[in-house]
Amino acid sequence: MKALESEHISSTHARQPSRLRRVVVPVVALAALLAVWELACDTGLVPAFMLPSPLSVARSLFADLSLIAQHSLTTLVEAAYGLVIGVLVGFVFALLMDRFETFYLAFEPLMTVSQTIPTIAIAPLLVLWFGYGLAPKVVLIVLTTFFPVTVSLVSGFRSVDPDMVDLMRTMGASRLQIFRYVKLPAAAEQLFSGLRISATYAIVGAVIAEWLGGTSGLGVYMTRVRKSFSYDKMFASILVISGLSLALMRLVDLLEHVTMPWKRAERSKNHD
Repeated sequence: MKALESEHISSTHARQPSRLRRVVVPVVALAALLAVWELACDTGLVPAFMLPSPLSVARSLFADLSLIAQHSLTTLVEAAYGLVIGVLVGFVFALLMDRFETFYLAFEPLMTVSQTIPTIAIAPLLVLWFGYGLAPKVVLIVLTTFFPVTVSLVSGFRSVDPDMVDLMRTMGASRLQIFRYVKLPAAAEQLFSGLRISATYAIVGAVIAEWLGGTSGLGVYMTRVRKSFSYDKMFASILVISGLSLALMRLVDLLEHVTMPWKRAERSKNHD
């Protein structure tokens, strides 16, 4: 039996790609895609006014780097405010939905329905209600980020082994202790999964809000370059938005690495 288990473990490790391969393969695939894109633009297969070449996008990015950096800072500040508030709102909703079944039954359908409403449809209303300042942008980001956190946390809380909760109760643990030592660790991994989604929504939500009003931000920059038909600059701003989203996701991964030491132990054990 032990021989079969060891054989299964060794075969599983053999199927896992090496760390170098996990880095090299995506880089080569991206480089090949950019080469095909550049070739299609240079040969005239795709007109420049429809799709700028990667080199022209890179030149536009470096030419407007300082201006894009200023707009990016505005978008990051808006995304940070909205993400923090959205996570706090989602956490409170998840606690209430886990604690009170009536609250769960009342708000779970409403939350699901709220996500079917296009963000671009409610953004003008927020601008009408709150003006062109920071408030409508933060509210829009909160509306788009709290849902993944709430859903992932509620799912994590409800996946806790009931026997573990009963054991804690028989040992005289309070509700707070059960939450701290049983429910929260069990839901932590799902929380970070939802947080990664919310991090990307935060940047996108900020850009959408900036499209409809404002004086600074990547959405404002995109609107201005679109009106001047500078599509190379448009693609440069899209590249920056993707980079900011990936950076926020990486920040969430680092936070997970710090706050979940048992996951680090599991990963190191699997690599050994």
